[in-house]
Amino acid sequence: MMGRTATRFFVTVAGIGAALLGAPLAMADTLADLRARTPEQEIVYFVLPDRFANGDRKNDKGGLKGGPLQTGYDPTSRAFYHGGDLKGLTAKLDYIKGLGATAIWLAPVFKNKPVQGAQGQESAGYHGYWVTDFTTVDPHFGSDANFKALVDAAHGRGMKVYMDIIANHTADVIQYRESPTSAASYRSKADYPWSRRGGVAGAPINAGFAGDQDGSAANWAKLTDPAFAYTPVVPKGEERVKVPAWLNDPVYYHNRGDTDWKGESSQYGDFVGLDDLATEDPRVVAGFIAIYKGWIDRFGIDGYRIDTARHVNAEFWRAFIPAIRAHATANGIPNFHVFGEVATDAYDPALLASWTRNAGFPAVLDFAFMRAAVDAASGKSGTDMLARLGEDDALYEGGKAAALQLPTFLGNHDAGRFAWFLRQAKPGMSAEEELARDLLGHAMLLTLRGVPTLYYGDEQGFAGTGNDQQARQDMFASKVAEYNADRLVGTASTTATDNFHADHPLYRAIAKLAKIRSATPALSRGATVLRNSSDKPGLFAVSRIDPDTGREVLVAFNTAATPYSGYVAVDPASGGFTSLIGACPAALQAPGSLALSLPAFGYAVCAAHP
Repeated sequence: MMGRTATRFFVTVAGIGAALLGAPLAMADTLADLRARTPEQEIVYFVLPDRFANGDRKNDKGGLKGGPLQTGYDPTSRAFYHGGDLKGLTAKLDYIKGLGATAIWLAPVFKNKPVQGAQGQESAGYHGYWVTDFTTVDPHFGSDANFKALVDAAHGRGMKVYMDIIANHTADVIQYRESPTSAASYRSKADYPWSRRGGVAGAPINAGFAGDQDGSAANWAKLTDPAFAYTPVVPKGEERVKVPAWLNDPVYYHNRGDTDWKGESSQYGDFVGLDDLATEDPRVVAGFIAIYKGWIDRFGIDGYRIDTARHVNAEFWRAFIPAIRAHATANGIPNFHVFGEVATDAYDPALLASWTRNAGFPAVLDFAFMRAAVDAASGKSGTDMLARLGEDDALYEGGKAAALQLPTFLGNHDAGRFAWFLRQAKPGMSAEEELARDLLGHAMLLTLRGVPTLYYGDEQGFAGTGNDQQARQDMFASKVAEYNADRLVGTASTTATDNFHADHPLYRAIAKLAKIRSATPALSRGATVLRNSSDKPGLFAVSRIDPDTGREVLVAFNTAATPYSGYVAVDPASGGFTSLIGACPAALQAPGSLALSLPAFGYAVCAAHP
């Protein structure tokens, strides 16, 4: 484990030039300027409010009485609320802006069921995905007024605010009479059709209902009995817990038991008991459009990240997304950024792209980039998957130009942190190599195509020991023993003290790269030309083309543990290069050829001039 002073050499090796320390970040001077920015011009910072900063200890328990199982608050447990809130996040906006972020994506802030789960396995809704009231802020995070203050403060700093939203499910309220004490296994449409109570041989119900393939309001009005697979039961005291009120009627849910994440159940099943909405019903479609138009009206937010997008029918999104974007435009927000979560562990751009074509998503989270960049930066593979990205971008609706709007990332709250992936791939590496590889991955994130999305805490060297709860550390001083025992990257600090250090080598490197990206149109809006890749660790190079001048910016990375020295192809029209980061020869070796040297895990960004 090493302190920050010991990391200076590796920051230099990575090519972070001191001359850029004071370079200005292109920020909006007015709200109109902010809203004129297109999605590909943003750098996004993704944060879980509960784990970021505690600005008001009076709301730690969400106004509830009792212990952790009643209030959801237990700062010693990674599964419960820790006290972070909107006031705390607002107070730390300058820290986020200093990192170079131009947009903040918040995990859901809607009112959640505070605690759920089987006895002895309870956990809290600190993450925000167990919604009961879709119209208001959870009291654990503060108030609607606190959220408005956050949005206004962010806008005042030239930063956009993206909300994380859900339409697939609500909190687990509905129970099943046939399975009162255990998980309910999934019951298919073939074995339990809509037209029979309790199975094919059961009593006829829902007379005249033609099935969910008929999306007409007239058809869905005939679905009046929700007991086709299981008999839904709402526990006493929870009959009116959901808001808007229509969400309390079990007829608006699939009620088929838990998904096994495969086939039909992936769309129709409950997520570990979470009540799965019948998003084929036009009444549900209209209801969610109204809900999420309302947040735009009330707070003037700038975008939606859509949770569990692949588990909702495509027809829902083809109605929802155009309605939301048109409403945002009518409210003076023409570049409202919408991107969906189509989660996958594999390099599978075809799957991701299918949701832009079949469901009408303008963008999806780029899990393919995560897989390619993590494997390349860790040395687990060569750089051929990174090279494939440029070819596979043609699969997206709108092609390579549309792929510029895909949010790219190295890790997140579900998959795990980037540093954890590095440790899995290279468990015996030194602390120095670990930091160098971490810097390399973030250089890829901030210079290659897409919308760079930073996961909170990564800039402070957070690593974690796994995914989900193991990747959701506190930025403020943590009381979770497991978090505090974790070794951070690039510092001797731990999560036992707060971690808002602007002198952390990762924070400094990311901030400098972000300044360069914001000031260099080729890196945000430019097309990509592949220059060099390999099926083994080594040189990966691309040219990003300035959309206004046509000049190239060469971006090169060495993923190998040994130095690289050789030639890389460039545009013959380029007369020479100026270094933005790293060692860039001023003159070409020959027209169309640049001699390039990079240290192990080094990178360079070189801007061509005539």
